[in-house]
Amino acid sequence: MESVNFFKGYGKLSHLESQNPRPRSASAAITISAILLFTLVIGFTLAALLLQPINDKDPTDSASASSLSSNLVESIKTICNVTRYPDSCFTALSSLNASTKPDLEAFLDLSLQVAITHLSDLSSSFKSLNDLHSQPALKDCLTLFDDALSRLNDSVSAMKVGTGKELVLTKEMISDIQTWISAAMTDQATCNDALEEMGWTAADEVVKSQSQSCKESISNSLAIVANMQNLLQKCGRTMH
Repeated sequence: MESVNFFKGYGKLSHLESQNPRPRSASAAITISAILLFTLVIGFTLAALLLQPINDKDPTDSASASSLSSNLVESIKTICNVTRYPDSCFTALSSLNASTKPDLEAFLDLSLQVAITHLSDLSSSFKSLNDLHSQPALKDCLTLFDDALSRLNDSVSAMKVGTGKELVLTKEMISDIQTWISAAMTDQATCNDALEEMGWTAADEVVKSQSQSCKESISNSLAIVANMQNLLQKCGRTMH
């Protein structure tokens, strides 16, 4: 084969070749060039894939987490790990002022405040719906929202004692707050069930988003208070 002669006789010409020189095959040159180009493309592709950062979804990679101390981030992660929606929990608790040296009571208070805000926004959106007066279930939802807001506000107020409104939790408080948050969650679930039964669907994406945010924030608050004793033990504290 010509290729064999080329590699074996590199730098030397056979007698026959010197008498009858033949031009190199153009197709062979094109093939070699194509192979080299393909190899380079594969190499650059693999390098790009290896150097590309892995995009794991981690709430601690957010902009809000970047301004927090590592100890505070770990505290928030420990708390949010007991919830059903840790991402939204982390976002909510990350807004707490780190300079106040927050404790578990402060985190629970903030979680409840976020739930109250979400529920208030959802209630306001329902009041602006065009079919509010033609759909009895929507009016019932507003009543349920008012009841849920009352229970969440009671939960916040129960923790604030003394003239300085210091945040304090006792076993009796935990039991009451857990009952109130559970009732607030039931109120929203009852509203959703009634809307499903009547076949009403919110066409407004804002209302859908608010409803989900409300559900998550109430659920997170309930999970935190339900696991409060275990969380306190991890912090080396006991409940009175």
